[in-house]
Amino acid sequence: MAIETRNVIGGVLRPCSTDPLTGWHRDGCCRTGAGDVGVHVVCVRVTADFLRFSKQSGNDLSTPRPEYDFPGLVPGDQWCLCASRWQEAFENGHAPDVVLEATHESALEFIDLVDLKSHACEPR
Repeated sequence: MAIETRNVIGGVLRPCSTDPLTGWHRDGCCRTGAGDVGVHVVCVRVTADFLRFSKQSGNDLSTPRPEYDFPGLVPGDQWCLCASRWQEAFENGHAPDVVLEATHESALEFIDLVDLKSHACEPR
């Protein structure tokens, strides 16, 4: 019997997005794995403010990169974000909203649950 993957609020991890298709494994879920140095486990709903902040911080998430099957994000898209990038955005006042049900429990190794909850949004 397989062990279910858990989210930050103790439930079963729900998918984050299939349009655009996200996740380290490109399966729609914010799970990490071997080689995922960024730990892409926080399901966010991106905003224009966050996309500007991320681009200014050296991580352009709005420009399509077809060579990586990356469509480029627009405000309102949901995406599995690196835990450290979310924490950095939070500390600088630019954190996007978080879908708690789709955020992997390992995010709690990097981010306080209270901070995640302060940016919680309803799942789609």
